[in-house]
Amino acid sequence: MSSVAVLVELVRSGTSGGHVKCWERFAESATRLPERTTGGPDLDLTVYFLGERERVEVLSPRVRYVMLRPVLSTASLMSADGAEDTSDVAPYHPRLAALLPRHDVWHLTHSFAYAATAVRLARRMARRPAPGPRLVGSVHTDVPLLASVYTRYLADRWLPGDHPAPGAILADRAETWLRRRYDRLLDCCECVLVPTSEGCAELARKLGPHRVALLRRGVDHERFRPDATARARLAREYGVPADRPLVLFAGRLDATKGVPLLTESLRLLRDRGQAVHAIMAGSGAEAGAVRRSLGPAVTLLGQLPQDRLAQVYAGCDLFVFPSRTETCGNVVAEAMASGLAVVLPEGARTTRWLAEPGRDGIVVRRDDPRDWAEALGTLVDRPDLLYAVRHRATATARAVHPSWDRVLAEDLLPVWLPSGPSRRRDSAPAA
Repeated sequence: MSSVAVLVELVRSGTSGGHVKCWERFAESATRLPERTTGGPDLDLTVYFLGERERVEVLSPRVRYVMLRPVLSTASLMSADGAEDTSDVAPYHPRLAALLPRHDVWHLTHSFAYAATAVRLARRMARRPAPGPRLVGSVHTDVPLLASVYTRYLADRWLPGDHPAPGAILADRAETWLRRRYDRLLDCCECVLVPTSEGCAELARKLGPHRVALLRRGVDHERFRPDATARARLAREYGVPADRPLVLFAGRLDATKGVPLLTESLRLLRDRGQAVHAIMAGSGAEAGAVRRSLGPAVTLLGQLPQDRLAQVYAGCDLFVFPSRTETCGNVVAEAMASGLAVVLPEGARTTRWLAEPGRDGIVVRRDDPRDWAEALGTLVDRPDLLYAVRHRATATARAVHPSWDRVLAEDLLPVWLPSGPSRRRDSAPAA
């Protein structure tokens, strides 16, 4: 049996972001794989997260989560709302290093302590005569770009007053350094998985086409689906108005997600007298600005667990997501599966969820609040068009968007389990 260690150096909680949720869904899918006695794959899977204490959560005899305490946590750098993901920026994680050698495949998903430890340890083991681990990687988030934006936020906090230059310089240097570091870590992997064909082509120019493969994202069609009762429940539980279109945003409320652009476009709509109500599920540095700008025309829900978020999706009409930093944007697929009309930036990677741009989702050409207000206003003013886009979005989700089980079987297992005998047997970790 081949043992796979997936390294997710983020804290796992009920309100974790898409990176954590992605691997939770893959782990759940792995528990549904048939047993090897019935011809199923010989897979033992451990997903490593960060946690307040070391513990193991067993999903099945062959699948488990392991939470390890961070060595150098970024928690002290978080904003007051704690919307940013907490990671571990230590150069080495001794406890992880003690556990990794029992696994055959080490799968890097980030670029800090876990990834650095895996690469450092793999290089050390490569000098030994015994077979070493196989390193693979996957791209989930543009970490250098996120670090650049957060550096600006931190500079605003630490340098009160009008000091744009130091923040900009620090942000640029952080992005440059992290991008070089990220490239070096990926270069150590025999295969790197990327969520879009465009991303595959881009990375193939650096690593070679034989070292790059596609890793799509799946959709939980049982959890995210239309629900005729969700609107009344949403109005009852959160007090949102039921007599006007509801525009939903889900994600961190910061500049990386395009929240300032969305806020201004909604303000323009309100100033034009178009009755819409915004619902924002998430928290972040822009929450205060959103509340001040939109006032009673917005409901801020904070961070929500998946099941509650699915109910919110199903109760809304439009999903607006101006972000250009996403490598995938699973929230778009969840919204479409829930029956919402999605509005996205033209050229963003999130548009890959659309089979017929302009019909099963709307794309906005420019990052200008007036353009976004115009696109939203057209849907709000034409209920027939809004209904048609929502209907086609649901049809696309059902016909085109794969399940997590399918992605695991078609994209991950062929990379994790190449033909040949396993090198290790003692794969199940103990805490």
